[in-house]
Amino acid sequence: MNLTDIHIRPIAEKDNKAVAAVVRDTLEEFNAHHPGTAYYEKETDFLYTVFQAPGSVYYVAEKDGAILGGAGISPTAGLPPSVCELVKMYILPEARGIGLGRKLMTVCFGAARTKGYKQVYLETKAELQTAVIVYEKYGFRYLPAPLGNTGHFGCELWMIRDL
Repeated sequence: MNLTDIHIRPIAEKDNKAVAAVVRDTLEEFNAHHPGTAYYEKETDFLYTVFQAPGSVYYVAEKDGAILGGAGISPTAGLPPSVCELVKMYILPEARGIGLGRKLMTVCFGAARTKGYKQVYLETKAELQTAVIVYEKYGFRYLPAPLGNTGHFGCELWMIRDL
């Protein structure tokens, strides 16, 4: 698979079921489908609606009509107004290793800057080590404790990046 064959666009309502499957399948793949993660969130089933909120946007990566992954930004309760959260970044195995994670983050960072954010925060799990390596590579640094009130009590790694 080639990155040039993949189209990145804002989520549409018709994408809800496919994106929810990508999120849950990826968490299962890495044995990270624990309570307190996106796996159990009801909002995972209707992300189009969730990302209509001001300051939010979610992008999907698709090839030939099939959703391969996605990522978004969102203001999170308790975060300073200048900080958004990188959320629900998941990519199917067949689309990994070609730079899609980098591309999705780049698009999200651009949207965050446009919306006036100065930093991007994320929460993740140690089981998602491949993603953690990507986050480190692209400038995220570790925090000693969570920021805001994401509700993801199942995540034990917290990171932030300046834009």
